[in-house]
Amino acid sequence: MSATDTPLDRFAGGILKRAPHADTLANRPWRRSSRLRRSLDALRPLLRRPGFLLAFAIVGFALLAALAPGLLSSFDPYATSPADKLTAPNASHWFGTDELGRDLYTRVVHGASLSVQAALLAVGIALLGGLGLGILSGFAGGRIDAAIMRFIDVLLALPGLLLALAIVTAIGFGTLPVAIAVGVGIIPGFARTTRAEVLRVKTLPYVEAARLGGASWGRTLLRHILPNAWGPVAVLATLDFGAAILATAGLSFLGFGAAPPAAEWGTLIANGRHFLITAPWVSLLPGLFLVAVVFSLNHIARTFEEIQR
Repeated sequence: MSATDTPLDRFAGGILKRAPHADTLANRPWRRSSRLRRSLDALRPLLRRPGFLLAFAIVGFALLAALAPGLLSSFDPYATSPADKLTAPNASHWFGTDELGRDLYTRVVHGASLSVQAALLAVGIALLGGLGLGILSGFAGGRIDAAIMRFIDVLLALPGLLLALAIVTAIGFGTLPVAIAVGVGIIPGFARTTRAEVLRVKTLPYVEAARLGGASWGRTLLRHILPNAWGPVAVLATLDFGAAILATAGLSFLGFGAAPPAAEWGTLIANGRHFLITAPWVSLLPGLFLVAVVFSLNHIARTFEEIQR
């Protein structure tokens, strides 16, 4: 501006200079609303699937039971009442009672804590171990890739439950050993899936462009390869979460889980096998709840896989 400009001219010029910045500030809420709109558009196909909503509700109930079982039942899971033993399901005891008169619904709800925690720990172990082996194998290639994959093939040749049974027998009984054993048993699936995705993404043009631009392998891995290879691994984690719940329940059924009177889903099913004729609900209802949770997790994983396609 020249020295002859009036104060009004200088004021108008200041407004014009600030206009782009003001326009950017004004557009920020619209940008946030557009991101929210895109998120809602991505969720809309899921909301149109009644099966997914039902599965999500069942899994949500199980997670809530694991986090805050007191919100879902007011009974004591360890309080016995011999006068009410083997009572059939009714308005007071939704799942009936067991051989000691304990409320079975309450024990199923409180049993979610140990069962879900063991499954989460198992999936976490498998995820970390599988990601590490898969990334190393896919990145290194050559002899390292061949050695890791032969080791993975050996693990895959053994049934997962048999391998977990051998591990838990070696390291001891309890919820933590069961979780470690199940986690080691499902590492091979994560390793092979991660390796396949790393090999696929590593050859894409934007990864080569990043390398030509001077990015290190570590930066390329963290910024380009892992985010774009994570989708199938996340689906597998959801799918194997159900498999881990089933495997931990199986080991608890065989007596390798937490010691009585702790409530685990597998232990509850095992305790009722002596009353299959006189009181079938003692095993049947905890088993049905376990099956519902596992099927729901499988359905959620399959739905996410379909959407990614």
